[in-house]
Amino acid sequence: MATSAGLLLPLLLLGQPWAGAGAPREAVVCAGNACYTAHWGKLSAAEAQSHCSKNGGNLATVKSEEEAWHIQRALAQLLELEEALEARMGKFWIGLQREKGKCLDSSLPLKGFSWVGGGEDTLYTNWNREVRSSCISRRCVSLLLYLSLPSHASHLPKWSEGPCGSPNSPGSNIEGFVCKFSFKGMCQPLALGGPGRVEYRTPFQATSSSLDTVPFASVANVACGDGDEGREHYFLCKEKASDVFDWGSSGPLCVSPKYGCSFNNGGCQQDCFEGGDGSFRCGCRPGFRLLDDLVTCASRNPCSSNPCKGAATCVLGPHRKNYTCLCPQGYQLDSNQQDCVDVDECLDSPCPQECVNTPGGFHCECWVGYEPRGPGEEACQDVDECAPGHSPCAQGCTNTDGSFYCSCKKGYVLAKEDGTQCLDVDECEGLEHGLCEGLCLNTQGSFRCSCLPGWELGPDGVSCTTGFTSLAPQTGPPQGEDMGDREGNLVYSSTISRPTRDSEGTSKEASTMKSPSLPSEAPTTLTVPDMLAHSGPPGEWMEPSTHHPKATTDRGENMDEDSMSKQSDNGTDGQKLLLFYILGTVIAILLLLALALGLLVYRKRKAKREEEKEKKPQNAADSYSWAPERAENRALENQYSPTPGTDC
Repeated sequence: MATSAGLLLPLLLLGQPWAGAGAPREAVVCAGNACYTAHWGKLSAAEAQSHCSKNGGNLATVKSEEEAWHIQRALAQLLELEEALEARMGKFWIGLQREKGKCLDSSLPLKGFSWVGGGEDTLYTNWNREVRSSCISRRCVSLLLYLSLPSHASHLPKWSEGPCGSPNSPGSNIEGFVCKFSFKGMCQPLALGGPGRVEYRTPFQATSSSLDTVPFASVANVACGDGDEGREHYFLCKEKASDVFDWGSSGPLCVSPKYGCSFNNGGCQQDCFEGGDGSFRCGCRPGFRLLDDLVTCASRNPCSSNPCKGAATCVLGPHRKNYTCLCPQGYQLDSNQQDCVDVDECLDSPCPQECVNTPGGFHCECWVGYEPRGPGEEACQDVDECAPGHSPCAQGCTNTDGSFYCSCKKGYVLAKEDGTQCLDVDECEGLEHGLCEGLCLNTQGSFRCSCLPGWELGPDGVSCTTGFTSLAPQTGPPQGEDMGDREGNLVYSSTISRPTRDSEGTSKEASTMKSPSLPSEAPTTLTVPDMLAHSGPPGEWMEPSTHHPKATTDRGENMDEDSMSKQSDNGTDGQKLLLFYILGTVIAILLLLALALGLLVYRKRKAKREEEKEKKPQNAADSYSWAPERAENRALENQYSPTPGTDC
């Protein structure tokens, strides 16, 4: 039979190192439009990728369960070449890696890893355990399997991720790697009609005598005969037409009248018919037709070979000469027009709010703060977070479109934690506000003003004036939103008017209205002394005359509320105030007595000092005495006489 190559091709092939009987066989599996090769070698992931790329491939991808089984077959062939393998775990690199600085993404099937040869993120995974969350180093994936063949052949190898290794340290338990080579088409294996041997050499430098499909541009060496005396033929897998690949040969190879159809069915795919002179020919069954190689049969129904993949359905064309693949609703054909991919319906914004794409469909969801109008409805309505019994706010709640916000009553502010709780405002904190001239008592949601003993609260409810304190309770209760809570801080104001005395001891009121004991630049907050706060049974509170400094409008709005408070507190508060006023009067009298006693002591001491002063000498001359007058006259008479009785 004539060869399909020219005269130059046999000469080139003679120098090729064909795999002989003693040469090691490579583990090669070809299926679809790809071939997978398994190799031994303790290499790093980078070195393994370099080995694959030199022959035009990459580290293998495992994008589907079907592809995982092809790789499993290649690994099984590789393990068959070794004898007495230990039943231990071994790892083989594949082309799934994650670069340094790229972190784990648990929302994706591949966890942030990507295929070395490129391509989209695939749904198929077979992780051995949870992927480690690491961003500081490059991570690579290997296939984890038992090296003993029986245990390995029963299941698909798991994925294990770890460091990618280095030339001197390939990694723990790394035994080899798997490469993948893709082609534009495949040829069917050559059929032998008599004794002979076929060796295929692939473009990626692998040799094999048993391939399910042979990749494009492979060379086949056919040696016919029972021994070495047979003839050799060389064939090349080439593209005959668009998507049609053939060896260019016709009829079975190595036919022999000696064997006829008895040897390998004459090399025919279906039927073999013998002639009377020892010749034979191939035929096909009904519904099939013989192809140009006179060996292979093809169905007259194009869909009989299942050309459509996945969820696609094959539909015959006119005159049953061609076919078309159709996809179910929610899917569309891929670029090869033979498989189906999901359609992202959310790109057309079919939902009023949130759209979630699913395989073959989608569903609508509502945003936070909204809910569906009814079961099975896509329309969303606002959720009333402020509904009675469901409000998250401590006081006021205002519903908004898709949300809400909280508010507080006067005298309170929102807490900073979550904005739903209210905290009391201490109006008495910081005397610079000047709320009260006397004492300031903070209450829940409000405050009160009062005065020291001997002073009474003015009509404005803020200032303190001198005078006798009324023993009767106030005509109206102190204003405030929470009158039952008496806890708070008493604060002395820096503007209390106090009595002063002039130089003659006369009492009069100071016109400056300032307290000499509390400077304005250092406001002080004082708690009520025990002697003022507790003068009766436990739980009773004695207060000075108080009045709330509310605006006129606020007092008008709360008039009804004040009247009710007056009636309820008239008995208890009146007794408390009466006791407080009596105690204040007693203290004031004691203070006046102490002042009078001090003044009396002072005057006595002053009189004593004046009496002692009168007893003291008036000047320095009081300690001297004058000489007698006679002696002085004699001295004047003898002033110029040196001796008595002389004239000179």
